[in-house]
Amino acid sequence: MHMAVTANVLEALVKEAVLQEIQKKTASKAIKQSQPALTVPVGVSARHLHVTREHLDILFGKGHQLHVKKDLMGGQFAAEERVTIVGINLRVIENVRILGPERIATQVEVSKTDARQLGLNAPIRESGDIEGSMPITIVGPAGAIRLDQGCIVAQRHIHMNHEDAKRFGVKDKQIVCVKTQDGARKGILSNVLVRVHDTYRLEMHIDTDEANAFGIMQSDQVKIIQ
Repeated sequence: MHMAVTANVLEALVKEAVLQEIQKKTASKAIKQSQPALTVPVGVSARHLHVTREHLDILFGKGHQLHVKKDLMGGQFAAEERVTIVGINLRVIENVRILGPERIATQVEVSKTDARQLGLNAPIRESGDIEGSMPITIVGPAGAIRLDQGCIVAQRHIHMNHEDAKRFGVKDKQIVCVKTQDGARKGILSNVLVRVHDTYRLEMHIDTDEANAFGIMQSDQVKIIQ
């Protein structure tokens, strides 16, 4: 009789332990499902440029105003206006879009593939860091300008506001790694710059070379890893 009671008690204890473990896993899964995934949408950037007021006057005529095609983050916009960029030995790329508004320095952003097509060894830089970068010529419908420096390959980066930065546990100018989620070419992108400002919306910017290498499409999701 004593052995039977002991066996029954043991069986009950095992059942209770198993039930508690199942409940614990179910609760943990429910919590994870209720929490938004900490992923970042991707924006794939094609070649483009930013121009000063002075250079806009030369390229399109005195007093010309850029026409908004599409609003972007932080008060920026893709303009209707396009130009031709010219590298070494008259190697050209046509229909390069201007992004507005006007800036204090003219800057051309291309991919490494574009740079090779132009015959330029453009450095990888954060936007705005053009000191010592490659020279390039820009041709518009009204005139042309020759830049002694200003052509770069943009460093891959993530835009976010301060609330996003708090959620992800990162800060402005921090360098992180990013993991792509799906696909045969999924992998890890290192040296990703975090840029934090309250006018930004959450988005990672890569160029067409990087998107093709990792099989990433516009609006795909990636995950920050540190």
